[in-house]
Amino acid sequence: MEKFTLGLELPTDPRWVNIAEKNIEDILIDHAFCEQKAASSCISLIVQFPEYERIVEVMTPVVAEEWSHFERVMEHIKKRGFKLGRARVDEYVKALNKIEKKGGNRPTQIVEKLLINALIEARSCERFKILWKNILDKELQLFYYELMVSEASHYKNFLALAKEFLPEATVMARWKELLAAEAEIMKGLEPRPDRLH
Repeated sequence: MEKFTLGLELPTDPRWVNIAEKNIEDILIDHAFCEQKAASSCISLIVQFPEYERIVEVMTPVVAEEWSHFERVMEHIKKRGFKLGRARVDEYVKALNKIEKKGGNRPTQIVEKLLINALIEARSCERFKILWKNILDKELQLFYYELMVSEASHYKNFLALAKEFLPEATVMARWKELLAAEAEIMKGLEPRPDRLH
């Protein structure tokens, strides 16, 4: 099968951008929560694996960057007269968490979490690219272009970091499995008007 953006095996349903354009309030609100969760996920890695200097070193600036993204999304929300409201269930991330292998030694656990995070960043990057290229709001176009570049960097960093804990062949074999599983998850999810993923 042809590989699409960032190695993803299945591209976003083309209907999604049309839905997103008509529901930008919901997309912005869900995006804010996604940035919160991204920061929390990186903090969680530091909390769970503090004995690994590289985890602390690499994740610390990502936490700050993800939180700054949250603050910037909040600026767009407030500027448009919207309110954050309550968090929504992220069915995509929920499904990804179910395919995470539990157990094993510490490096194996780290790699599994890093690869799940890399998947989320890759899909987010793909969605930001779609928004950048398709929405009419010029200010949001620029915003999503900047975030697309940032998420691509995070995706690459997570993948590269995983290779510091296990042999590259092992990491890439698992990455291939996860890409296939992510494609199946995407097939089972209907495009939602109020979700970034």
